[in-house]
Amino acid sequence: MVSREHKRAALYEKLQLLRSITNSHALNKTSIIVDASKYIEELKQKVERLNQDIANAQTTSSSSSDQNPLPGQVTVEALEKGFLINVFSEKSCPGLLVSVLEAFEDLGLNVLEARVSCADSFRLQAVGGENEEEGESIDAHAVKQAVAVAIKNWSENTEN
Repeated sequence: MVSREHKRAALYEKLQLLRSITNSHALNKTSIIVDASKYIEELKQKVERLNQDIANAQTTSSSSSDQNPLPGQVTVEALEKGFLINVFSEKSCPGLLVSVLEAFEDLGLNVLEARVSCADSFRLQAVGGENEEEGESIDAHAVKQAVAVAIKNWSENTEN
C-alpha cells in the first residue's frame, strides 16, 4: 500500500515538473502531457529553422566566396525587454567585437549579458536591452541591420 502511494506521489511530482518546464497551466494529467507534446513540437520546429539557417549560411558563404561576402551570420530575436543577438563567423575576426559593440552603443542598446568566443571562429551571443532614457523604440530588424552594417564596415576596413 505504501509503495503504491509512493509511486503515485512520484508520478505527481514528475507531472508537476513537466508542467513547469513546458509552461503549462493544465491541471489534469492528459492536458499536461498534451501541452508537453506541443512544446516538444515547437522545439523541433525551432531546431529545424536553426538548422535551415545554418545550411543557408553555409551555402551562401561557399557559393559566393569569390565575391568576398560578409564574414558573419547575424540573427536577432526580440525578447520581452530587449533582444537576443547572435553573430557567427567560421573564421577568427580580430576587432569585430569592438565594431559590433559600437553598433549597440549607437543604437542605445545596453549589453545586459554576453558570451564571446574569438579563438578559431567568432561567436557572440548577447542580450541587449534598450536604454530607457531614450524615447525611441528599436525593432529587431533595425538591430540586425545595424550589426550587419558594422560587420560590413569592419570587413571593408580590414581589407585595406
